[in-house]
Amino acid sequence: MSAESLHRSATALLTEWAPAERGERSLREAMLAFLGSAPRGCLREHAPGHVTASALVWSHDGREVLLTLHPRVGRWIQLGGHCEESDETVADAALREAVEESGILDLTLEPGLSGAQAHPITCSLGQPTRHLDLLFRITAPPGAVPVRSSESTDLRWWPVDALPEGADIPLP
Repeated sequence: MSAESLHRSATALLTEWAPAERGERSLREAMLAFLGSAPRGCLREHAPGHVTASALVWSHDGREVLLTLHPRVGRWIQLGGHCEESDETVADAALREAVEESGILDLTLEPGLSGAQAHPITCSLGQPTRHLDLLFRITAPPGAVPVRSSESTDLRWWPVDALPEGADIPLP
């Protein structure tokens, strides 16, 4: 568990990911180049930007996605957050964040990368930076009832075909 294992996992995920769209392929290459120049680029301390772990939490039947109304961002987004040195991989960080932010314990992480996004943001560093989100698909068990954490203004299931206005959620 270290910055090195997080970096290796992020690099492997992006190398193995084969996005269909040109824009996603370009983002993939940019993220790989970033990681090539930033050995600690998976940690929040890397102020110019850092890899973050995002969790697209789906209902057991795939009809709904769990979104949080983020207090700092001010809109509905997927769950997730910063990698920590105690995380072995970025996927581990995504699952940890999903459990912490949803209160749902028996989540199932699907293998591989679901997608990627890049966002300019002023996060907990207090200065403008970039979040380079690696997205993972996670499935909740039947009957899962989310519990809002202190990191959220609101938390709820949204039908995939009726997401809230302004949500920037990359769904397949």
